[in-house]
Amino acid sequence: MSQKKSPHFELRSGNVDALLLALHTADTSALRDDLLSRFEATPDFFSNDVIALDLRSLQDDQRPELGAVIDTLSTLKARAIGVVARQEQHDWAQACGLPMLDSQSRRGNGRAARDAEQAAASEAAAAAPAAAPVATPEPPRAATTLLIDKPLRSGQQIYAHGDVVIMDVVSFGAEVIAEGNIHIYAPLRGRALAGVKGNPDARIFCTCLEPELISIAGIYRTAEQTLPPDVLGKPAQVRLADETLILEPLRMK
Repeated sequence: MSQKKSPHFELRSGNVDALLLALHTADTSALRDDLLSRFEATPDFFSNDVIALDLRSLQDDQRPELGAVIDTLSTLKARAIGVVARQEQHDWAQACGLPMLDSQSRRGNGRAARDAEQAAASEAAAAAPAAAPVATPEPPRAATTLLIDKPLRSGQQIYAHGDVVIMDVVSFGAEVIAEGNIHIYAPLRGRALAGVKGNPDARIFCTCLEPELISIAGIYRTAEQTLPPDVLGKPAQVRLADETLILEPLRMK
């Protein structure tokens, strides 16, 4: 096989940013119900995100039907791309047709990640000795703040890759989704979802809290749960603590 460099493609080591769905049960019916209950009200929450199924928390005798999990994710507009599993889980997990993936923790596992990168680079060099050096990719650009100075009407949706600042009303049926914080200097009557990529430090700020739904990092609360009188219709902030939404009056002094 020729090792000559091709102008039409290039193979290189790299990392793909994907969400991990850690399974804690083999009961796929209960899992489906829980996922749909959590996300069906916000059909664009995942926005065609890619997801890896993480099986490492399951006991040895727990073997969920992964095909059913994949179908549920598809219903929520998410796409399963692989499985992260312990070695002893590989035989049955591979039956779902997805590849086995390795996952490095984003914290505290830097040496293992560097070793893996070095090994991949060595393999690439051995496989294509005639190839020219690959340029180091530029670091990702910092997400900018999105500014909206018009009212959001029912049926409209805004998605921000960073923070979003809204200067007018978010009406019933409108939806604001942000990977960072949400600032609304007007009534919030629709839906506001902050930290949608899993950022638990994101917050929601508004000058008049009357929402249909509020959510931070997937933890949500709907209008069916009456808000406390000290924040209902008043300036407030929403934050996350121990996987619980905290609603607090916002001091405007």
